[in-house]
Amino acid sequence: MLETRGARLQTVTGAQTMPANTDGNLRFGMFELDRRAGELRRNGSKVRLQEQPFQILLTLLERPGEVVTREELRSRLWPDDTFVDFEHSINTAVRRLRDALGDSAENPRFVETVARRGYRFLAPVNGVEAAVTSPPLAAAAFDSTRRWWIAGPVGVALFLGIVLGWHAAHRHASSSISNPSERRLTANAAELPVTAGVISSDGKYLAFTDASGLFLRQVDTGETHPVALPVGFLAKPTSWFPDGTHLLVTSVGGPQEPESIWEVSVVGGAPRKLVSQGAWPTLCPDGSKMAYLASPTQFKEAALNKEIWVARSDGGEPRKLLGGGEDLFGAPAWSPDGIHLAYMRGRFASGMPWIRSQLEVLDLSTGQSRVVVSAAGLGNDVAWAPDGRLIYSLAESVPNQNDSNLWAVRVDRNGHSSEPTRLTHGTGGASLISITTDGKRIAYFRQAVEPDVYIIDLESGGRKATPPRRLTFDERADVPYSWTPDSKSVIFISDRNGAFSIFRQGMQDTEPDTLVRAREHEDLAVPRLTPNGRSIVYLIPPASGAPAENPSRMMRASLSGGPSQEILEAPGISNQQCARLPSTVCIFSRFEPGHERFFYFDPEKGLGAEIPKAEINSINAYDFNWSLSPDGRLLAMARREGMKQTPTIRLLPLSDGPEKLIPVPGWAGIGTLDWAADGKSLWATGFNSDWSKTLLNVSRNGALHRMLDEKSMMLGWAIPSPNGKHLAIWKAHGDSNVWMLENF
Repeated sequence: MLETRGARLQTVTGAQTMPANTDGNLRFGMFELDRRAGELRRNGSKVRLQEQPFQILLTLLERPGEVVTREELRSRLWPDDTFVDFEHSINTAVRRLRDALGDSAENPRFVETVARRGYRFLAPVNGVEAAVTSPPLAAAAFDSTRRWWIAGPVGVALFLGIVLGWHAAHRHASSSISNPSERRLTANAAELPVTAGVISSDGKYLAFTDASGLFLRQVDTGETHPVALPVGFLAKPTSWFPDGTHLLVTSVGGPQEPESIWEVSVVGGAPRKLVSQGAWPTLCPDGSKMAYLASPTQFKEAALNKEIWVARSDGGEPRKLLGGGEDLFGAPAWSPDGIHLAYMRGRFASGMPWIRSQLEVLDLSTGQSRVVVSAAGLGNDVAWAPDGRLIYSLAESVPNQNDSNLWAVRVDRNGHSSEPTRLTHGTGGASLISITTDGKRIAYFRQAVEPDVYIIDLESGGRKATPPRRLTFDERADVPYSWTPDSKSVIFISDRNGAFSIFRQGMQDTEPDTLVRAREHEDLAVPRLTPNGRSIVYLIPPASGAPAENPSRMMRASLSGGPSQEILEAPGISNQQCARLPSTVCIFSRFEPGHERFFYFDPEKGLGAEIPKAEINSINAYDFNWSLSPDGRLLAMARREGMKQTPTIRLLPLSDGPEKLIPVPGWAGIGTLDWAADGKSLWATGFNSDWSKTLLNVSRNGALHRMLDEKSMMLGWAIPSPNGKHLAIWKAHGDSNVWMLENF
């Protein structure tokens, strides 16, 4: 996954061979690799490392300073007769190795990527300098909205806003810090991500969950035990009671059920419901009260945390503190004195970040709030240390746009704040922050997600599909939107060169060509073909930090090259599509608070008339997905997820004719929606009850065909080639584990 680190620039030394080692161990920095025991240790403590990352590290240590090719690694890790998606497997193994070492791809201290060749170990081994090259200095800070408000499909929908590339560079004040220690507490594989975790008040235990259940881990020994829960009870721990034996948890329930708050004993016993509708509760220091998030309706699509409530710790005497407007809130954190709450307040906006946020503090005695931090790229989590510091996450700058890290700002009794201080230099997104009572340990999430373009070949008239094969192999975000008219190349956006630009890559090519390169401080998004197939239409959203009402620009660029031309500009543009000749219909949608409006446009002449009957009433820009039929006659719409009733696809004629509703039974909701090339069916992603996804083909008469089930990776939309023989989809893999920070 994309990685960043603020490591110092290293000097180049002459190449050295590895000296003899009498005990068979290889030492570098604070690490020691024991070849006989097959173990990696850090300052004497064992570091959990799977077999493939371990073998890669051993291979690199045996040849420090030399380039070890990917083919050499393949030969060592997999016999010739072994079938494996090598490119994906080695990328994953190297990423896990870097996680174990606390290393990064962009600013490596240990493992350097040598483009299109392999990897090289940079650090001295056994006290002898290896040949190294000078890695570049990392950029300062970046903006990209992180996991806002939830996990699950809504979180995935918001993540799509990130991978669209709608981000911008920003700077954040920093000051010198001590030498904090970071280490990973969990080591789940990408196929079994950790979904929640909270450290105990005394710092001895970590309660965490994954798809297999709730677990209790001793922080210092790593000993882990499951916590018995009723079958089907899915819980995310968020806060410990002062007695150290009980947890506050959010019960996820089914995709169509509201979240609720429960008390769970880690030593046994049935869970006890405290709040019927609420999520992400936190206890005040003495355990007498809790603050939590709620929504004005019971529907899951409204579970975007629009209100903050407080109640007794047993759920009694609930009352609303904040909410009722368009704002969204992050999970609240109590001050050490128990009379203030800190939280993130955000609001949907056009451009990037799609959620503009600020860190606030509320005085519970007066009801007055004040803004402490306002910066692009704030996460939704905050913790309050006993020394008065607020700990929060902040996204990094280009080219490390998929990473965020922890920062601290000190707030005194008068509300004055210090300059923010950086605490961590990790990879992936940092979130779900919890802190011990003495303030010596912080637990937090590291979540890294990397979408890539995959190709599916369709057979038997589109009723059968081959297994997806990967098209893009870089360690960046790649998301498809169109095909070239000859159906031979995919058009996608990627941040492989920093900002998101538009690329074209043939199905048999190993590298893409750049179609439109983004300029500094801008990103390009949503490239779609014009009706004649000679050009693409794409968006340039407002820069980060710009007023929410600033317009997006819609541009046109020829596939044969040449400068781009501006078509129109309007605030809140969220998507655009064109039909194919002989139709010349093109439509775009604009999100405004509470609803989404639709307009015609001409790729040559600009803005056309509004389509009033197509307006959607929605809480946010992610509630609905829509797609224009290839003949330009029908607009298909579907709610993404969360309805109580059976999900439904709405077919709206743009001229005269009745609407048609197509039920999609058996799924919790529809994640994405795109017309098939022949206009006779739609490609949709259906959410399953366990939040996994299935790629469906839904005919206009309601027939459903299950094409692809994805249990271990995120599954995105399906873009059909014009000839109907291929699909371009995106799938994303990534790790999600809990880390701990000490001595900060």
